[in-house]
Amino acid sequence: MVMLLALSACTSAPKSPPAPPAVPVAAAAALDASYDWHGLLLVPFGSSLKDVPFTLHEVLLFRDAAHAAQSDDAECYAMERAAPRFVARIPSGYLLCFRNDRLARVEATVYLPLNEAAGIFGDACELWLRNTAAAPAATPPACEGRDGAIGYSGRLEENADQTQVPLTIRLDAIAEP
Repeated sequence: MVMLLALSACTSAPKSPPAPPAVPVAAAAALDASYDWHGLLLVPFGSSLKDVPFTLHEVLLFRDAAHAAQSDDAECYAMERAAPRFVARIPSGYLLCFRNDRLARVEATVYLPLNEAAGIFGDACELWLRNTAAAPAATPPACEGRDGAIGYSGRLEENADQTQVPLTIRLDAIAEP
């Protein structure tokens, strides 16, 4: 009788769920935490310039005609320390821009190898869109969306160098509807 109960227990035990599909090693390594743009926000949007807990220096921005529409009245600053990693790299440009002495925009630029740029950008964009609540827009070479009160816009820029491609992301504080 004991043997019969043991055998019936084996056959009626719940089946374990199937193992998740194996993730390719390259894809798993590529999407470390630095691919999430949230890591670029060292202080929350709306923070006062005087409350930023690290040293900043003002940066003067000069825009060409193609970028004139992006100009605004924000005052931008760079940090006196290394910027946070973004897509597994330290940004060559990292700006905190304040409007009326409140953080309103963050911009970061990294340079990607030409032969890897599209893949890295695609992986990052896929992650950003997965975490986006609002209807996203992914039109290569751009990736845009909204996460709560933060709008993001990432894009691969054209570069005459052709060995390195700049990837720039812009995070903007946007008013809640």
